[in-house]
Amino acid sequence: MSSEFKPSKLLRRSVLIGAALLMAGCQARPLYQDTNGETRGALAAIAYSEATSRIGLETRNRLIFLTSGGDETKTPEYRVDLTVSGGVEGILLDETSDTANSGRAVVIGTYTLKRISDDTVLKTGRRSGVALFDYPRQEFAKLRAVRDAETRAARELAEIIYADLAMALGR
Repeated sequence: MSSEFKPSKLLRRSVLIGAALLMAGCQARPLYQDTNGETRGALAAIAYSEATSRIGLETRNRLIFLTSGGDETKTPEYRVDLTVSGGVEGILLDETSDTANSGRAVVIGTYTLKRISDDTVLKTGRRSGVALFDYPRQEFAKLRAVRDAETRAARELAEIIYADLAMALGR
């Protein structure tokens, strides 16, 4: 004597309605943005210190693009003091010819986020970006490969710092 339980139409409909109500409460929005866009406005009101090197300029320009779309603010509310340095090292060495076949570009950025009105430090950090590359045989191609890797590492560093700034201003 086995009895089979068949769900009724009423039970099936109530489960569907319940699931729809639960899903109605879900929403998608940027991770570090308030519902009224205050974080985006705060990010656009950041002024950055001047760059002292090419990779510093790459990082600074990418941060400006990420935070404000490319326009520097005329009335900053926050200031980021940014120091960027970098280096390149060979990581695969051909021992017969004593030359490096590939390398690693490392860009390190130290930053301090301050509120301008009361000079309060909101966030400090030290982050790094890394890009791997191959050394070609031609000298100019080697120089260009190094430069491109430094640029990629600087852009990666800017993305990481942007996430830190968004998190600090989103609180």
